[in-house]
Amino acid sequence: MSIIVRNLGLVTYQPVHQKMQQFTDTRNSETPNELWVLQHQSIYTLGQASKPEHLLNAGNIPVYQSDRGGQITYHGPGQLIVYILIDIKRANLGVKKLVHSLEQAVINYLTFLNINSNRRTKAPGIYVNNKKIASLGLRIRKGYSYHGLSLNVDMDLQPFQGINTCGYADLEVTQIADLKTKIKFEQVTEQFLIYLLEVINSS
Repeated sequence: MSIIVRNLGLVTYQPVHQKMQQFTDTRNSETPNELWVLQHQSIYTLGQASKPEHLLNAGNIPVYQSDRGGQITYHGPGQLIVYILIDIKRANLGVKKLVHSLEQAVINYLTFLNINSNRRTKAPGIYVNNKKIASLGLRIRKGYSYHGLSLNVDMDLQPFQGINTCGYADLEVTQIADLKTKIKFEQVTEQFLIYLLEVINSS
């Protein structure tokens, strides 16, 4: 399956969210699938299932209501985000299979880095030593996916203290930089995309 990969750099959340919606609403069965690779400026985003009590203390960080699945999370510089803009029928992917494939890409990549990770039942995402390192949140509209996954690489984790991450009190987070030294963000991006494209194309 051919996929266009776009590297958007460090961007604010709302304009990209609107572009994802526009792209999804105007695409058709001939539109190429795309991956948008980026980092976001600091922001808390609320998924469709979010409950207000999970936002503990926003401080001066903006809060944005999104239309992705899942609960509240934090995005900031040093976190790798890949938005998955795919025709899931054409890709022969159901929603569960897509989620499983995205999780598997993270597991495979972390294994390559000699980091052991795992899934949790009923709590999408990837965990290392019971700490969350990657989150997933998707939206499917007319058979097209948007939103995607975030992988903590080398960021300030302090803002996660202001929320019940993904709706779980006391859920801790971790990142690649705390588990493996001397790896650059650009290197992680380049390496992870290989694993991500591999699992998507093998579906």
